[in-house]
Amino acid sequence: MKNTANKILTLFRRTGLLLFMVATSFFSYAQVTPEDDEIDILLDELFFNEDQMIDDILASLNRYDFIYTSITFNSNSYFSGRDSGIDQFNFYPQASYYHSSGFNFSISGLYYETFDPNWDFTSLSLGYNHYLGKKKLLYLSTGYTRYFYSDGSGIFTNAVDLGLGIQNKKRTIGSTLSATYLFGTDNALQLISSTYGKITLAKKKTFSIKFKPRINFLIAQQTMALEELNSQTQEAEYINYDVFDLLNTQLNLPITFVSKSFNLDLGYMINFPNAVATETNLKSNGFFTINMGYMLSLKK
Repeated sequence: MKNTANKILTLFRRTGLLLFMVATSFFSYAQVTPEDDEIDILLDELFFNEDQMIDDILASLNRYDFIYTSITFNSNSYFSGRDSGIDQFNFYPQASYYHSSGFNFSISGLYYETFDPNWDFTSLSLGYNHYLGKKKLLYLSTGYTRYFYSDGSGIFTNAVDLGLGIQNKKRTIGSTLSATYLFGTDNALQLISSTYGKITLAKKKTFSIKFKPRINFLIAQQTMALEELNSQTQEAEYINYDVFDLLNTQLNLPITFVSKSFNLDLGYMINFPNAVATETNLKSNGFFTINMGYMLSLKK
């Protein structure tokens, strides 16, 4: 079982279908920019103070300096919406530092229930975000991530990303477009388009509850290893195909609870994988996700 799991994991790495792009991949799988979510927490906290003026709130965002730690649990593991045939949960912890200059640094890792080794990789990321204009409706993001795989794999050890985002003045609707280039002993390019909304369900002095629906489109240029039946030997074998296509559409439906510096997200994700090359009969699938985070302000 473990040998099969390892083979599947290696093949998925070869196609560039990493489960997620952490930290500096600001517009990646099911994520708004980490900076956007953390500033959203800051906004929620500041709005609990009824005497705080809007100008003071906006000014305070230019002086943020904090550490954000989180852990995310997913009830099942899919790769660009595709089922590996192995039901297993995964989780990834992350610790990030954000500075008002726009720079940030993160360390994170990924754990799978059945793969061997269970701890898949540790990653270090350095990123930079910059808002355009006084209204801060447009923003740019770029970053670099270095992956250290537990099994010594060198296929995709580096990632460079560049993203562009736009949002309305109330920060309730937005869209992002990002490009990520993965490279090591192999390379791949991923394009991700995402549109999201934020609906306030409840807002009190000490907490807020929001619904944050999001739809993501993953397009990739990469080599995919697909299992096929050899007509001569009647045995299954993996054939490599070079593709550039829409791989997956993902709908994310999370409920977010924020109380001062603590946040809890409970959500359900639905994948609609798009068949490419010789793939057939790809079915939609879904899984539950839980995220807990805590923000520690370093500003005195």
